Amino acid sequence: MKLRYLLGLTAFAASVAQAQLTVEITGAGANRMPIAVADFAGERIVSQALTSVVRNDLERSGIFKLVDAKGQAIPEDASISYDDWKSRGADALVVGTVGAATDGRYETRFRLYDIQKQAALGGQGYLHTSGQLRATAHRMADFIYEKLTGEPGVFSTRIAYVVKSTGRYELQIADADGGNAQTALASREPIISPSWSPDGTKLAYVSFEAKKPIVYVHDLASGRRHVAANFKGSNSAPAWAPDGKRLAVVLTKDGSSQLYLLNADGSGLTRIATSSGIDTEPSFSPDGQFIYFTSDRGGSPQLYRIPAGGGDAQRITFEGSYNVTPRPSPDGKSVAYVSRNSGRFQLTLMDLASKQTQILTDSAKDESPSWAPNGRMIIYATEVGNRGVLAAVSADGRVKQKLSVQAADVREPSWGPLGK
Repeated sequence: MKLRYLLGLTAFAASVAQAQLTVEITGAGANRMPIAVADFAGERIVSQALTSVVRNDLERSGIFKLVDAKGQAIPEDASISYDDWKSRGADALVVGTVGAATDGRYETRFRLYDIQKQAALGGQGYLHTSGQLRATAHRMADFIYEKLTGEPGVFSTRIAYVVKSTGRYELQIADADGGNAQTALASREPIISPSWSPDGTKLAYVSFEAKKPIVYVHDLASGRRHVAANFKGSNSAPAWAPDGKRLAVVLTKDGSSQLYLLNADGSGLTRIATSSGIDTEPSFSPDGQFIYFTSDRGGSPQLYRIPAGGGDAQRITFEGSYNVTPRPSPDGKSVAYVSRNSGRFQLTLMDLASKQTQILTDSAKDESPSWAPNGRMIIYATEVGNRGVLAAVSADGRVKQKLSVQAADVREPSWGPLGK
């Protein structure tokens, strides 16, 4: 049989170059911390490339407000004029040096200062090639973010999503800021439901290339993949267990859509639950003890959870007649999902302890929520002007972003894990 897809992260480089996600900040948080990122001393072109990414990362987070740092480049070991930077309105300052290493690589060193407390908060040094500038800058931004907020930064993480253009579907992987997009799979048939393995080395997804939905597990480093679920009927909605060894999937092999567990290699199939309705869209709790899912067993689509080893399902949502796609937060304290409100499908957040809910968006066709691994942001798909775009919103609803690709639909986002 002639396969109509290509595997490998280097495939379709020309089309990828035209399909980068662009990020637009549409709402920022209140009380943003003013920070200055000075030009680094040394290699000017490399410095500009690094500091541009660092500045964009910090500003895009919605937590920081950039203070103009134009002027003389400041090396990493310089004496800092705290009063000067305080008068400019900066609470924090980043300075650095870029130099050529003996092996053809670059050495970048930087230091972070608390201007108000007049104290150094630490710094780091990296050896890197010119091709590793973006990755190095993201690591720097992660360090700065964590030192100033106490939370891990997610600038070095990656996102997966599906780009649909005329007669073509592409599963793409990009940096969290939308840059460095590469194609993992291209097909003339739909690709849906990408899901990252906990270690970030694999993606599970559903492809229709064989004219039916089949679940694959794709190793990103080698480009190789294998079939994880190809039973009679539909095979869909893969979700990784936190141990990275198992997948929850939805199969129709015994009738209606029901939940099953299997090993990532496709062995060891077991049924989790039995219901007279449709059970779908599974997602594990962070501790692996529960599986959240959507079911219409009560008459309308609602959220439920069930012990991962099987047992009695517990209904989670009771407000409204349509609540779908539960995605528990990384700390397990809340769940993001899509609810229907006055005919609009909107991203909603529920506190699991209090059952209080908050609508996070003002759009009308939200779907496919996925958490950033630090629990700060949620990426999701929606529509603007009848075209699929990605958007992101903070868990408090204040910070908003829109991510889009020119002249294409973008859907099915999945936010990868923190780097090891």
